[in-house]
Amino acid sequence: MDCKPHGKRIASPYVCPRWLKGGHVQTLWPLLQPRAKLAWRRERIATPDGDFWDFDWLLAPAKDGAPLVVLFHGLEGGSRSHYAGLLMAAVAQRGFGGVVPHFRGCSGELNLKPRAYHMGDYEEVAAMLAAVRARVPDTTPLYAVGVSLGGSALLHWLGRNGKEASNTLAAAAAVSTPVDLEKSGRIFGKGLNRLYELNFMRTLKPKALAMARRHPGKLHLQHIAAARTLDDFDNALTAPLHGFEDVADYRRRASSRPWLGSIETPTLLLNALNDPLVPAEALPNERETSPCVFLEYPAEGGHAGFPSTGASAWVAQRVLGFFEQTGL
Repeated sequence: MDCKPHGKRIASPYVCPRWLKGGHVQTLWPLLQPRAKLAWRRERIATPDGDFWDFDWLLAPAKDGAPLVVLFHGLEGGSRSHYAGLLMAAVAQRGFGGVVPHFRGCSGELNLKPRAYHMGDYEEVAAMLAAVRARVPDTTPLYAVGVSLGGSALLHWLGRNGKEASNTLAAAAAVSTPVDLEKSGRIFGKGLNRLYELNFMRTLKPKALAMARRHPGKLHLQHIAAARTLDDFDNALTAPLHGFEDVADYRRRASSRPWLGSIETPTLLLNALNDPLVPAEALPNERETSPCVFLEYPAEGGHAGFPSTGASAWVAQRVLGFFEQTGL
């Protein structure tokens, strides 16, 4: 393991605008701002199991030999998510390349196979990265960013693959990532968090019902129809579809926390302490992580929010700055 300087808890320079108070406000404010105007080239890629992925490649001039930034989106996210626009606008500004692989069911079209995606989906991350690597020159450095669910799956893959992962990625970052699904799950549907849950269910449930109808006998249609919470949904679809016994087994086995000590790729974990969906007590400390993991826990920022003043997005600049400092 040759990460230099060694990973550690680092002080964050992030300062939230004074008029934006509280984790919920800081989470929602960026959603209300104008989205970056970006051009994409969509590529449909056949998966090894006979299905498809949709990759959105950033259409912006990249410098010769510039790195490529791969973004793994969060639950029900994609290239149209606010954080994707902020990150990829900064990527284009630097002259880097960028791509957003969509997890199955998130690109606007129902997939062919009875498969979705989940917090511990390291196998999908591995296959997607292999597809990216096959489409760019061998000399192109690859960076990966995972936001929320995407960060969880990315960390899982990084830890499980150790040195091999460091041969694929020059550096990685996980933003607003629930590494401990049991502790984060306790608070997800409570209080104002119920609004986030309802928003996710608004798109998850219709897709799950369509999948159940397309593949009769594979899923329990009535259980999906009766789901009112994400726990219900994970019991009805995520667990049975991906080999977990139930939601408790899913949270235990899909949590990335046990794998953080095995990461051998320079990796930034960026989580706000006031994140309404990831409680501070669920965040790892230095003893749990490898020397390659850098922990940055600003006091404010919300969930995938980190609102800032001025033209540039703070979180995008922070992540890309980390890559430039540690990844080459």
